[in-house]
Amino acid sequence: MKKVRVGVLFGGRSGEHEVSLLSAASVLNAIDKNKYEVVPIGITKEGRWLTATEAEKLLSGKPLEHEPRHLRAGDPEATPGAAVLAAGEAVVVPPEPKKTGGSLTPFQSDSALARRASDRAINVDVIFPVLHGTFGEDGTIQGLLELADIPYVGAGVLGSAAGMDKDIMKSLFRAAGLPIVKHVTFLRSDWETEPKKIQKFVEKNLKYPVFVKPANLGSSVGISKAHNGKELGPAIADAAKFDRKIVIEQGVGGKKHKARELECSVLGNDKPQASVPGEIVPCKEFYDYNAKYLDEGSDLIIPAKLTKSETKKVQQIAIRAFQAVDCCGLARVDFLMDAKSRKIYLNEINTMPGFTSISMYPKLWAASGLSYPELIERLIQLGLERHEDKKKNQYSR
Repeated sequence: MKKVRVGVLFGGRSGEHEVSLLSAASVLNAIDKNKYEVVPIGITKEGRWLTATEAEKLLSGKPLEHEPRHLRAGDPEATPGAAVLAAGEAVVVPPEPKKTGGSLTPFQSDSALARRASDRAINVDVIFPVLHGTFGEDGTIQGLLELADIPYVGAGVLGSAAGMDKDIMKSLFRAAGLPIVKHVTFLRSDWETEPKKIQKFVEKNLKYPVFVKPANLGSSVGISKAHNGKELGPAIADAAKFDRKIVIEQGVGGKKHKARELECSVLGNDKPQASVPGEIVPCKEFYDYNAKYLDEGSDLIIPAKLTKSETKKVQQIAIRAFQAVDCCGLARVDFLMDAKSRKIYLNEINTMPGFTSISMYPKLWAASGLSYPELIERLIQLGLERHEDKKKNQYSR
């Protein structure tokens, strides 16, 4: 039986580049080589696409032998190691940032140029985009794959974009009647022009402590906890480095009580299922980037110590959050629980969570009876199923 060709896409321009490399290495190591032929596809921090040996060097942290040039339309043979995505009769050149003109170029199948480009194309049956954060989890890469008509794992353009933008995400959660923490949103330009007005706005609507976040980023990059007005300004300035929109949330539990951090994994397309919930007890005041990836001492408790009714509530809200942003494939849904009142708040959804074998998303499914290799296989099948379902759509009268 012919093996399914899976392109594992990793790296990228976001601040979560290194996390993506770890996730991709785990997927490449665990995927069933008897069923799948794997094609590693890397994206450098500068936004250049690499395949084959160059991609493997990026994955392992080895220096590249040369600086790959942009693969220009009309010159597909000139760039060693650069990727061309192909599907059906179209060949698509991946875009390179900061270049003028159209760099997303479809070639007609009956031209000699298309035939030459197709010889160098990455012909895959499905893409597994193990990309976290900006330019990977925000709908941009999903849009490229939609244009190329290539099946892919995970949320589509809308689900990815909505799940990435914490402001839009919370609006959708609120519209779905889900319990969310009190928060405010404002633009970086407003903070830069009227910082005192913004601080008054925050303090009028929220009580300290508050969490200051860039609206579009993951892995807790740029997130700070401000206990008072003196800490608020620097926290906003830090978040403003990463996005034009800032979200500030009121801390659950107030000054006296520390919120419990719960997580639940969701898997599926139209009929998603939820895993057992887990709990994170961070080694720091909250689960920031260092606590997640660099510092030792954070505890992962699986399953979380909840009552049966609390467990069921977390799972139900996780599925409703998944559906609220029109997600598919996979997502990790994060919660905050008031340790005193035990009230549960929906915090956010991550449409491409950390995916190493020891990350929370696969660990929660392992505790629910689905092993890491089985999870990878299920996700690939969900991506293929979604693409088949989309073929039912009619695009002209």
